[in-house]
Amino acid sequence: MNRTRLIALMSTAAVLAVAGCAPSTTDSADGATDAGASASEEAGGEEAGGTVDVGIIYSETGPLAAYGEQYKQGLEAGIDYATDGTGEVDGTTIEITYRDDAGNPDTAVAAAKDLIGQGYQILGGTVVSGIAIAMAEQAEQNQILYISGPAATDAITGANDYTFRSGRQSLQDVATAGAMLGDEGGKVVVLAQDNAFGQGNLAAVEAVIGAQGAEVDSVLVPEDATEFTGFARQVVDADPDLIFVAWAGATAGNMWQSLDQQDVFDAAPVVTGLADSATFGAYGPIGEKISFLSHYFPGAADNEVNQALIDHVTEAGGTPDLFTPDGFVAGQMIVHAIAEGNGDVNAMIGALEGWEFEGPKGTTTIRESDHALLQPMFSAKLVKDGDDWKPELIDTFTADQVAPPEASSK
Repeated sequence: MNRTRLIALMSTAAVLAVAGCAPSTTDSADGATDAGASASEEAGGEEAGGTVDVGIIYSETGPLAAYGEQYKQGLEAGIDYATDGTGEVDGTTIEITYRDDAGNPDTAVAAAKDLIGQGYQILGGTVVSGIAIAMAEQAEQNQILYISGPAATDAITGANDYTFRSGRQSLQDVATAGAMLGDEGGKVVVLAQDNAFGQGNLAAVEAVIGAQGAEVDSVLVPEDATEFTGFARQVVDADPDLIFVAWAGATAGNMWQSLDQQDVFDAAPVVTGLADSATFGAYGPIGEKISFLSHYFPGAADNEVNQALIDHVTEAGGTPDLFTPDGFVAGQMIVHAIAEGNGDVNAMIGALEGWEFEGPKGTTTIRESDHALLQPMFSAKLVKDGDDWKPELIDTFTADQVAPPEASSK
């Protein structure tokens, strides 16, 4: 396959698959429902004057704590927006209980069981794919509503009737590539961590890119690895036409440095997702060698909902970032479920299935068949802004353009 064509298709595909793969600075539709309408205008909810309890299990600490904080800030902004600033649904106050999963599935499951035992019917959260899978199992076993956060694993979509997501999934990361891929051959090498996130990205590339004629190879790295020279050499030795990187967490900086030292960028074009703002300057000269795609950055979308997100988070002393919209959308979904569900889990599920609304990224739809969250995505480049770097929008891809294949069943 022509390398120019490959870089074009993958720069559309990698958008979110690898959000979080940047180095850290310390790391050596028409007719959409307006979800911002006052919740009092929506039917149902708990008895007026009461409360409804919502448990949020997320990474307050652990390797992805920074992403957890972005999610939390977005969640609070989304609930504020969807309730018109009241924090109430038809007079019923939404009470949020936060629990720290610390990036550990066992910790998350223990917290979930505790909250469910107290009568909680709505749980949300987590950045970690492995935790999201465990939480989905708890939701089905206990017949409660679970709305996953930024976790990208495709296993959440179609997992069961009780599980939804407020962020994107790995198949959306590469879906755009399918429309741009011709019949010619070519070799894509996926460099990823050997965990649920990395394996999910590899599976998505195989499902979308591989199914349309490209040869897909992989270099999977143990999650606890700290030395990456040998893995970088494996990538070069695979003789790729394009390199797709899926990485998250604190080791990203060392990984990128190893790729540069082993001349990986000379071997083939490298594509990856744009991570959070703290990483922009940390790429240094390497950043000019990478083609970025973006799940979200504040300047990506120009709409009233995104502005509400930016205003709320900024006024609260935070900074809108990569996973802030995932929390915001979770807030919108929680409010809608409470407003329409009247305290009944099955009714809440029915209210969310097929719901179309305006999210921070634009028109967003919860696909009824498998609960995929259909949403726009973006391509971007890093540009110099004085002494700093900032993302600049290149293109926007509609939800339909990047919709994942339907999961076989829930």
